[in-house]
Amino acid sequence: MHGGWILKTIGKSVIRKEAFEKVTGTAKYTGDYQSQDLLHAALVVSPYAHAKILGMKTATAREVQGVRAIITGEPFPLLGEEISDRPALAYDKVRYYGEPVALVVADTLYAAKKAAALVQVRYELLPVVNSAAEAFREDAPLVHEHLGRYRVKPRIFPEPGTNVANRTKIRKGNMDEGWEASEIVVEAEFSFQPSDHAAMETRCATAEIKPGGKLIISSSSQAPFMIKRLISDYFGEEIGKIVVNTPLVGGGYGGKASIQLEIWAYLASKAVGGRPVKLMNTREDDMVTSPCHIGLTAKVKFGCTKEGKLKAAEILYLFDGGAYSDKAVDLSRAAAVDCTGPYHIENVWCDSLCMYTNHPYAAPFRGFSHSELSFAIERTLDILARKLQMDPLELRHKNAILPGHTTPTQVLLNRSNVGNLPECIERLRKLIQWDEGQVTVVNDRILRVKGVSCSWKTSTIETDASSGVILTMNPDGTINLMSGVVEIGTGTKTVLAQMLAEYLKMDVNNIYVRMKVDTQTTPEHWKTVASRGTFMAGRAVIEAADDMIRQLKEIAACVLRASEDDLEIADSRVFLRDDPGIGLHFSKIGYGYEFPNGNSIGGQVIGRGNYILRGMSHLDPKTGAGKPGPEWSVTAHAVEVEFDRRDYTYKLLKAVTVVDIGKVLNEKAARGQVMGAMSMGLAFGGRETFVFDKLGRVLNSQLRTYRPIHYGENPGYIVDFVETPHLEAPYGARGVGEHGLLGMPAALGNCLSAAAGVSLHHLPLTPELIWRTKEGKIT
Repeated sequence: MHGGWILKTIGKSVIRKEAFEKVTGTAKYTGDYQSQDLLHAALVVSPYAHAKILGMKTATAREVQGVRAIITGEPFPLLGEEISDRPALAYDKVRYYGEPVALVVADTLYAAKKAAALVQVRYELLPVVNSAAEAFREDAPLVHEHLGRYRVKPRIFPEPGTNVANRTKIRKGNMDEGWEASEIVVEAEFSFQPSDHAAMETRCATAEIKPGGKLIISSSSQAPFMIKRLISDYFGEEIGKIVVNTPLVGGGYGGKASIQLEIWAYLASKAVGGRPVKLMNTREDDMVTSPCHIGLTAKVKFGCTKEGKLKAAEILYLFDGGAYSDKAVDLSRAAAVDCTGPYHIENVWCDSLCMYTNHPYAAPFRGFSHSELSFAIERTLDILARKLQMDPLELRHKNAILPGHTTPTQVLLNRSNVGNLPECIERLRKLIQWDEGQVTVVNDRILRVKGVSCSWKTSTIETDASSGVILTMNPDGTINLMSGVVEIGTGTKTVLAQMLAEYLKMDVNNIYVRMKVDTQTTPEHWKTVASRGTFMAGRAVIEAADDMIRQLKEIAACVLRASEDDLEIADSRVFLRDDPGIGLHFSKIGYGYEFPNGNSIGGQVIGRGNYILRGMSHLDPKTGAGKPGPEWSVTAHAVEVEFDRRDYTYKLLKAVTVVDIGKVLNEKAARGQVMGAMSMGLAFGGRETFVFDKLGRVLNSQLRTYRPIHYGENPGYIVDFVETPHLEAPYGARGVGEHGLLGMPAALGNCLSAAAGVSLHHLPLTPELIWRTKEGKIT
């Protein structure tokens, strides 16, 4: 290759394209954009989790100076990406604490909030469904009495007359044979309540309707193209007249993949003649009114031989989807797909249910239900290991999923699509120094204890999800890259630039990436979720680069009077392979070429690329057989703590994750993603939860009472990568944005169970919970 080009960009820690703006404070987010005639909106929300709305008085609120409109809910269509079960604003009854019942639009935010506080609503309290387990009872109050009347998308299976929003079934092998071959059987039950995403930037949206009907929405969203489609679907707006702008997003973790504030901003603008209206969540609104992190109740039964080979699994997942289905039905389905964890089990029965409750409704959360299922599976494996008197890590190694095995949905695995879990386990063994012992006595009070877990994940998204990329040449030979991937803090757009630089053998600093997404001019990317940005947009980048190479060679061949087959591209030049000194810089042909006599050829070089998921299939509704994702990523995790046996407090010392990443594209970015995910996993496992009272009200809707992990409370993080290339992915890379989180709660649970000498089945793993379990107050 010209210039000895050997992976000059891929694998290197390239500085992120948006880094300068972020560290200097000049980066702009949705809430930073203002306009002179901007109006402000405030929500009126329910103080009850389940109640009939008997009446509403707005006259006093309308008298507040500056109030332009007060909107209530009845005239609007029902919303819901999968099941149309959610009113834009509640009108007959409220189904969760913090649910909006009215929207006030005013000249100032102060006036809007003042008026919102003056709206009077009369309620009649109804019985509250306060957990997924309660919702599953036959005598449970119904959250949705008219479930059978809602519009439902294909392959979603609600059960009218119950609180079941969706049921996904997995039926693999023969359960009778599995239990007959099982010499050891364990059963366990686990649960945890919903919690929050706690992104640094709260959700925000503005909307404006131009005189000609053009609707412009700006949103801190992970799914701007879905906003465009759904608003057209719900309200009949012409889709070509809808433009959604998304600048940099200050963290999302899945919570900004759901469509919510954008609907209210649109309705508010429409109510005031199309003027721009801004709605920005307070932290309390973001935690309670907007979608949350899903809760779970799980029952797991494993059977194995005396040697520890797993033979049968029976699993029931009851996901707390909250008051409305939104994306929770997809979360429950994704859990069914990978229900067993990364282990080979020939006989599997699983029902994964999305349950309606009177809690805030659930949005995707980093990992898309996999950290939740992993807690149940991995804790059960440790219980099984104890009963077998077997090393917990050895039990996992013995049953690790391998090429030639099949998934719960009966997909045949190979080295490319599943990676190398045994290698991850062996590296973890060394990094956590597992063979030195799981428990070390420091003194009469203090123990040092380790816990391990494994995880896997495929991205169960729409089987026709797609991504597009456009590349344009600048006059100086530099290149602009445009993709619909939203930069939510993961650095994906920098990685796309690295891929392009590597493929064109050019300096990555000569590639400019547009950070802002504009659905009118930016190629569509389905959603920035599920660790799919690098895979899907990366494939589109390669196709667009090939298109650009074809055009460059076509022009250069005419100018150099050479065959296109004899030309090579590197260092922003097109040149003769056998005589590299003869060639043309991109700046000479990127806008076409003018011969000395004035004749011109070509034109601006514009590369176009797109990718749509291929070879996927829907799940069979009776057996769950099907291929919902292109590949699985496997991971091994460990946690080490210092545990005080007197008061059950503990200090996080060390956390380790080994992930089969396929190929490291940007080392520091990848490590940062894994470490950040590990921190989220430890916070979710050790402290974060919503506290509900008996009436379903959230009692800790502020960060000072919610208590995410704080600076100085993190352990030392160790991250290692195994590289088993995924042959369908650009440069063999697998997704990595979620995987550091997946097994952290389980590893912490296994660690603390060993430390306290009692099996812990609930999250978060606080000292109080350990004490209550130890004292027999919690089972």
